[in-house]
Amino acid sequence: MGKVNLKLKQASALLGVSPKDLQNLVQMGVVRPAKRRNICWFDANVLLAAKVAFYLKDSLGSSSDVLARFTEALSQTLKKESGDLTDICLRSRPANGTDAVEIIVPVRSLARELENKLPAASAVKDLPKGRKRAAWKKELLQSMQQAAADLNNVSEEQILKTVREHRSARKKPPEITVIAVTKEKTA
Repeated sequence: MGKVNLKLKQASALLGVSPKDLQNLVQMGVVRPAKRRNICWFDANVLLAAKVAFYLKDSLGSSSDVLARFTEALSQTLKKESGDLTDICLRSRPANGTDAVEIIVPVRSLARELENKLPAASAVKDLPKGRKRAAWKKELLQSMQQAAADLNNVSEEQILKTVREHRSARKKPPEITVIAVTKEKTA
């Protein structure tokens, strides 16, 4: 594309979208153009990133709408399958008929994860909301006394370190991998 440096309105015209839509992508942090003196400058890479974002938006629609459609398609497929589960590839094509976006759902591993967690579900008591079990205060006190006894040989620094490690592990963003796929030529 060469050396390109466009302002927001120019970039939106090039992309074929309204300036407000492009501005929304910038404000949501989807694309991050360089800013100089409070003016956004779109180079070739940022323009391509914006184009991909709009393509995905056109292909996938709004998140709740897409989730509902993908979930419905997935459940229809699961109803048809009687044997072993396989990974499923969901495809969504934008209205203008260009190439489809493909999302591979690892159904096998998700099902295995559910099976592994199933025994833990029986340990959770299904009580009506707002009702307390009989002797709940006594059970809580015993649990706290047991936890205090278990933590007797653990220092405050060790507790804080463990809490920090747990919190930082929860904050890690999901891994996104880009794999180049060549399109097969059809004759």
